[in-house]
Amino acid sequence: MSRRSGGLIGDWAEAQRRMQQTQQIQHREAERRQRAYEREAARGQREQQAAYRQHREAEARRRTERIEAEVSALQGLLAAGCRAPAFRTAALVRPEQLEPFAPGNLAHPLPMPRLEQFQQQSSGWALGPNRRAQAEREAHARYTQAWQAAHAAEMQRQQQLAAYRQQYDQWAAQQLAGIREHNNGLAELARALRAGDADAAVEYFSAALYASTAWPEALPRQLAAAYDPGARELVLDWQLPGFQVVPEAKSVRYMPSTDQDKETARPATQRRALYRDLLAQCLLLVARELYAADEFGALESVVVNGFVDDHDPVTGQEAQIVLASVAAARSAFAGLRLEQVSAVDCLVEGLRGQLSARPDQLTAVRPGRRPDEVGGGVVSHGGHTSGGEDEPDLFGMDPIAFENLVAELFRAMGMEAVTTQRSGDGGVDIEANDPSPITGGRIVVQVKRYRNTVPPTAVRDLYGTVQDKGANKGVLVTTSSFGPTSYTFSNGKPLELVPGEKLVELLHQYGLRGRLGGGPGAAVPQRPAPDPEPPADHNVLGMTWSGRVALDVCALVCAGNRVLSEDHFVFFNNPRTPDGSVRARAHAAPDKAALEVSFDALPREADRLVLVAAVDPEADPHADLAGFTDARIRLLDAAGAEAGQLEVSDGRAGETALVLGSFRRRSNGDWDFVIGGKGYRGGLEDLLREYGVEVA
Repeated sequence: MSRRSGGLIGDWAEAQRRMQQTQQIQHREAERRQRAYEREAARGQREQQAAYRQHREAEARRRTERIEAEVSALQGLLAAGCRAPAFRTAALVRPEQLEPFAPGNLAHPLPMPRLEQFQQQSSGWALGPNRRAQAEREAHARYTQAWQAAHAAEMQRQQQLAAYRQQYDQWAAQQLAGIREHNNGLAELARALRAGDADAAVEYFSAALYASTAWPEALPRQLAAAYDPGARELVLDWQLPGFQVVPEAKSVRYMPSTDQDKETARPATQRRALYRDLLAQCLLLVARELYAADEFGALESVVVNGFVDDHDPVTGQEAQIVLASVAAARSAFAGLRLEQVSAVDCLVEGLRGQLSARPDQLTAVRPGRRPDEVGGGVVSHGGHTSGGEDEPDLFGMDPIAFENLVAELFRAMGMEAVTTQRSGDGGVDIEANDPSPITGGRIVVQVKRYRNTVPPTAVRDLYGTVQDKGANKGVLVTTSSFGPTSYTFSNGKPLELVPGEKLVELLHQYGLRGRLGGGPGAAVPQRPAPDPEPPADHNVLGMTWSGRVALDVCALVCAGNRVLSEDHFVFFNNPRTPDGSVRARAHAAPDKAALEVSFDALPREADRLVLVAAVDPEADPHADLAGFTDARIRLLDAAGAEAGQLEVSDGRAGETALVLGSFRRRSNGDWDFVIGGKGYRGGLEDLLREYGVEVA
């Protein structure tokens, strides 16, 4: 019994010992794995920290490289500008080449039916003589009917082809006449330049500077110019870039200890030297561009006064401060190799010009001859308004003063508004904040002191700025106007366009002053008078459809597949053509949209009126034309009596714009309706491009 009992205890003790050994082994293995995990985590963290540091250091190097590239571009402005092609009137000559006549399917004759297509293909024994004769008569009758229909269709095709050819010939003649008139105008300009005409010289050389490819977009191109025919001298005031165009930082370095980028400041003396060199390059480049463009021998000398718009450090008033000036005779300028010169030495020593010793502190120099001292016509893009005028001319207002005026308007409207710095503003002239709790938010504002229509690219750039800045809205304010393509692009986007007449109206509404052109005491533009009543012989095109999709119905007055002009595109922001022959109008049930058309008053060169429909992105940005069904156009006379209905194609899923159809002028002057049906997935913008309207 004792041996047996001892054996049980021994077995239990051995089992306990083995279990302890196993637990110790497992514990040591767990500790080993934990240490390995911690080593791996530490290594991963070190690698992550190293990768993060490398990323930040690389980003700092890229910022340094961008700064160096900016400085290099400023230092190489003159050399790069000298490689730009000279302005020539030949580049403005329009070739007498037109789009060839392309009638499309109208050029192909319609196939005529053949008798054998209608005869029964059966064996002679299958039918008796009487039945076979009857079948032949029936086949011949069907053939005759089909042939007559095909013949009528072919005759209609030939008539349409002849009418289209006549329309094309008329269009081609008009296009050629316009091209020749333009080219004759260039020839007349050349004759006037050779004769020393002052107006022609100012117009031509101003255009040469504005069209030059030698100037980076970031540099200003504002000028005032006059021409002295007796001395054959062109005198200019040319706007120079401000001191801020030279980067303050010299380099950027990442500091791991603070996890921040540290900028090394550019020494003040170095920055001033770079700025002085840039100003000298600008004046030399202006003179070079003028002489290079002088293919008519109109210039014997050029006077350039380089100025900046800023606050006079003496008076504190806004002023044009002349920082550099030079009078460069052709004989002295012709011997210069501008690609190799030191710009400062060339300007000051070689041409005996003047250059501010401290342009960064707005230390002015004595200007040379000024445009208003020449007499005669002066073309000006910039300058100050006269304080004696009751209404300051917005066109002639100082750029900074104009921005301040627009900012003051926003403040008068109950918003917070400040102007930005002249450079580095990211395309923003004014930053405003609307405190309204629902519709308000951050607003970025651009101002364009233009005389011509603002190009659609400016609207597109503003939209990019709104997205980049994370703003709630973008506003583009101009002294001129916008074209239909700009309104089309802005539709459905957080953009607002304020043309010149609306700007003047708002200024007066909020107690501020401003006018568009004219002299002292000139009448301020008023709200346009209401459109006169449409002609008595007009028609109303009432548009109706099933479904709840919200649509904009528009019209294009075209010659062929090209709209006559942007003003001949009638839509929500352009409610009538210039001659009033096509107008938008308020609709009445059962119509959902309506247009007024006086077909007899349409331009002679127009051969078709195209009707289109597009989804309204403001009403439903995700809608398409899948629900556009049972659509028709009701044709009403001037008294409102229905003269007929025209069916149009249904919409399709995924498409957001549709050509409903077009009225086409026949050779006898009548108008026929041709159903459309072509859809577009890119909305109204894609459709308009096909009709020659470039949308931003």
